[in-house]
Amino acid sequence: MSKIKTIYTCSKCDAQFPKWLGQCSECGSWGTLQESTEQVSNKKNNNNTVSAGETINFQDVRGQEFPRIKTGLEELDRVLGGGIVAGSVILLGGEPGIGKSTLVLQLASKLANQSVLYISGEESAEQIKMRLDRLKIPPTNLKFLGETDIEVICATIEKIKPSLAIVDSIQTVWFSNLPSEAGNINQIKACTAKLMETAKRNSVPTVIIGHVTKEGVVAGPKTLEHLVDTVLYLEGDQFHNFRLLRAVKNRFGATNEVGVFDMREGGLIEIKNPSEIFLASRDKDLPGVVVGAIMEGTRAFLVEVQALVAQTHFGYPQRRSIGFDNNRLQLMTAILSRRCGISLGNYDVHINIAGGIEVEEPAVDLPVCLAIISAFKNKPFDPRVAACGEVGLGAEVRPINNLDKRIKEAERLGFSKIIIPKLDKKIISSKIEIVAIKNLNELIKGF
Repeated sequence: MSKIKTIYTCSKCDAQFPKWLGQCSECGSWGTLQESTEQVSNKKNNNNTVSAGETINFQDVRGQEFPRIKTGLEELDRVLGGGIVAGSVILLGGEPGIGKSTLVLQLASKLANQSVLYISGEESAEQIKMRLDRLKIPPTNLKFLGETDIEVICATIEKIKPSLAIVDSIQTVWFSNLPSEAGNINQIKACTAKLMETAKRNSVPTVIIGHVTKEGVVAGPKTLEHLVDTVLYLEGDQFHNFRLLRAVKNRFGATNEVGVFDMREGGLIEIKNPSEIFLASRDKDLPGVVVGAIMEGTRAFLVEVQALVAQTHFGYPQRRSIGFDNNRLQLMTAILSRRCGISLGNYDVHINIAGGIEVEEPAVDLPVCLAIISAFKNKPFDPRVAACGEVGLGAEVRPINNLDKRIKEAERLGFSKIIIPKLDKKIISSKIEIVAIKNLNELIKGF
């Protein structure tokens, strides 16, 4: 016989407690514990009656390629690893208004010769049709289901067996067997597990749209990401048209791959040459502007790093950055002041990565330092020169990965020189001059 047990689950970290608390002792969040119930069996398991599982020798297992569906969007296929795998479940997250629904509708339009089922618990069929008309997408073979009951949704998928199912969004779907409301952590887990089971059993690829929290992660939070096969994030901001589609989990391909789109009135436009877009409005004669070669996934980008150094009017000099980690900026200014003789103690330092792109890799350290030096000395940096490299606390320029791809990207865009860290082996290029340095001071002497 089983009995009902009440537990309290944190909606942020998924920790469970036997009684309600104002603050979660695991993650420290306040007011996040939600009540839920579960059935606990009083029967004791008899280990003697459980038979052992059958093991498989990996030497007898034959590897196979997963059949993929080409989406017709090259940037999306790149992020997915070559296309959508049959029976896979893909989670698409992003800020409200970033373009998630637009992207999935454009995906549906590319599969016009196949059946697509669009399930929405937020919008009506008329609202979806208005968006289709705005995007000039013909609703060929696109079926709509306005439903929030997960059992009805799964039954419809099994009956129609579409080539692609889209659920917008998982936070509006609910499971009638659970007493909690839609959007609750237990509801999200149960509904996603049900969709996974249906997708695998019927080989129907399913795209789930997920809301994000104030911290920028999919609401759930990480529990939802663990359940699905692939997790994609659509990133950007309302002040720029660029959108980055980033894979942070992919069971059928590489992670950290990136696709670049331009948000226009007619939808998301693929950008095949992102470097040319990011450098389009560059002022070549302005002090404090340096081009950096960065990596996003397996692609090399050239981005414009801007620096502004101004006399401080406060007791404490300001350090501000957009698109670059502010803590790392503090390190770079300290290195320049202590190791390179660039006295920044009475100056505010501001850094901006043009185009609204967020750069996290340390290879942008060298362009940032060069931009600060250029702005401090009020001398323009050579616009035909690109740079990349990690800067250590001793002002040494440390090696980075994928140098060959960064050099080829600089060659393709017509740069005459690129500054890189000094390596054990010499890199030779017939189209671009390569300057390898060990320390920042080597560049400052000739600035």
